[in-house]
Amino acid sequence: MSLRVLEPGALSLVQDLGRPGLGDLGVGPSGAFDRRALRTANHLVGNPGDAAVVEALGGGLALVASAAHVVAVTGAAGPLTVDGRPVDSGRPLALKRGDVLRLGAPVAGLRWTVAVAGGVAVPSVLRSRSHDTLASLGPAALAAGDELAVGPPAGAVSLESLPPFLPTGEVVVRVVLGPRDDWFTPAAVATLLSTGWGVDPVSDRIGVRLEGPALDRARDGELESEPVVRGSIQVTTSGRPVVLGPDHPVTGGYPVIGVVLDADTDVLAQLRPGDTLRFRRHRA
Repeated sequence: MSLRVLEPGALSLVQDLGRPGLGDLGVGPSGAFDRRALRTANHLVGNPGDAAVVEALGGGLALVASAAHVVAVTGAAGPLTVDGRPVDSGRPLALKRGDVLRLGAPVAGLRWTVAVAGGVAVPSVLRSRSHDTLASLGPAALAAGDELAVGPPAGAVSLESLPPFLPTGEVVVRVVLGPRDDWFTPAAVATLLSTGWGVDPVSDRIGVRLEGPALDRARDGELESEPVVRGSIQVTTSGRPVVLGPDHPVTGGYPVIGVVLDADTDVLAQLRPGDTLRFRRHRA
């Protein structure tokens, strides 16, 4: 059984929960940008929570069923069709052989997640089926004509209908200051926490670049490379912050002024260019 890629869309990648724990080998974690959407989609089709899915940036992905399949689409919100008939996201969808599932351009959010009962069963690399865009590791981005193997269904399909988890208005994430907030002036730290930062169009799975005032340093010089994690807020030499995503490098040389709580990083996957992001200080 398989799904054939009729049209790949802007960027469609196979993703699971990544390959954590390999930083000592120079391998980053990668994995789904919106893990909540991955787990929700897998739950709807009866998969284990870590089964591989397709993460599609924007619209344009079209998949043809080679046999009867059950799929679910989560993450962004927008038009979906099966053979031209409008269908709903956030619920199981039955596809017959030859049916075409097509994802339209999101009207809210940025990334769709498509799960299929049985999971996407492409070969794994270092115990994961995720594609790392920085390291070019894992299954290649989908191309027209690709056949996505599908495993045997593992569990019962859900009867639920789950709406997308998409915040409205300004997005607020919690942040813990440090470890290098002392490299910045008190005014810069205050600016980080008081500014509504615009999302730069040149954002991707490696990092979400932000537009706004420059954050002034209190210290000159260069920082030796040190480990970074998903959600680290690096400040570049221009003074602009970048929030690292799932395909971040293992180490970085820009000072990290703060780290977004891991539980809040999924929402970064759905930020669109021009959206506003705010940081709220979190004290453990």
